[in-house]
Amino acid sequence: MTSAAGRTGRPPLTEERKAEIRLEIARAAVDLFVAQGVTATTGEQIGQAVGVSARTVWRYFPSKEACVRPLFSARIDAVADCLRDWPPGQSLEQVFESSVPADSRLVEGPDSATIGALVRLTRVEPGLRAEWLQTYDEAEPAFARALAERAGLPADDVLPKIQAAMFNAALRAAVEHYAWHVADEATDAVTAEAELTAIVRSALTVVAAGLA
Repeated sequence: MTSAAGRTGRPPLTEERKAEIRLEIARAAVDLFVAQGVTATTGEQIGQAVGVSARTVWRYFPSKEACVRPLFSARIDAVADCLRDWPPGQSLEQVFESSVPADSRLVEGPDSATIGALVRLTRVEPGLRAEWLQTYDEAEPAFARALAERAGLPADDVLPKIQAAMFNAALRAAVEHYAWHVADEATDAVTAEAELTAIVRSALTVVAAGLA
């Protein structure tokens, strides 16, 4: 019988490293989708950009469109934490500005200009649109649980569910408005980031009136 000490080969990947690989694949997929479209992009090209095989890409994602999911969903837990810890008397915008580091956007991944280009693709690429909407569908229960905890309500209470739906819709509408109407007007990355931040802040101001 072979002992553990006598085994050869590479050690298994840690969960942290697996998450890093997923994010690397996601960023490579975004760059290719924006540059040449989804149809023209292959799993082999995505893997090649990261230095892995197409087989590895499919081990992490069921489709090439699904590769972008980590960029859409990375901040769900952080946003939920902000909602849970939102103190009475403080504006929702202040909570996010103080709780989410300046270098961690609500939509994690490439710079805001690239995010704008990616979200614009969701208008014409059904597979990407499905991933975009699925991310928000998964985020809403997390936001509802956080708001229920904040209010001391049962997790299945209808009020935090409605509040979470309002908040979730406001975030999606803000990012889509940025992508479809503002992103192309940004002259540089700093301007693009400032424009997206301003639109998200406006959305939070509107929705806070219904959450307070």
